[in-house]
Amino acid sequence: MSETDYNIGFGKPPKKTRFTKGKSGNPKGRPKGSKDFASDLRDVLDAKVAVTENGTLRKVTSQKATLMRLREQALKGDARAMKQLLDLAKEQAVEDWSRKAERGLTASEGDILERFTEDKLKARGGDAPKDKPLRQDTGEDPDEQQS
Repeated sequence: MSETDYNIGFGKPPKKTRFTKGKSGNPKGRPKGSKDFASDLRDVLDAKVAVTENGTLRKVTSQKATLMRLREQALKGDARAMKQLLDLAKEQAVEDWSRKAERGLTASEGDILERFTEDKLKARGGDAPKDKPLRQDTGEDPDEQQS
């Protein structure tokens, strides 16, 4: 096909400008030591700033200073600041609650689980090695063939 037979347009770039096979479109890649957005954000929020509170100068993180400013605006009656502060508090409460819900087993709960496991093993007709875990959803051996 010659250059004149090929229609150049949307989604059909000239053949000379296309990427060649086997060659990267970004040969140098990302420079070493460059940071992503999350690490830049963490650096900015962890930076210390001077804040005057009750006539005394203190150094606090930018994150804390921002929250203090948001609280001040909310207390002055700014409805958007109130909503944003309450949303942050609600989100934090949900996170705290979910962290508590993911707690480990108590000693009595561990005993109950151990007895249950032993009963399941006996019902299956024998003892399985202690270090071989049972499937979480059914309590069955994961290596056992399904029939």
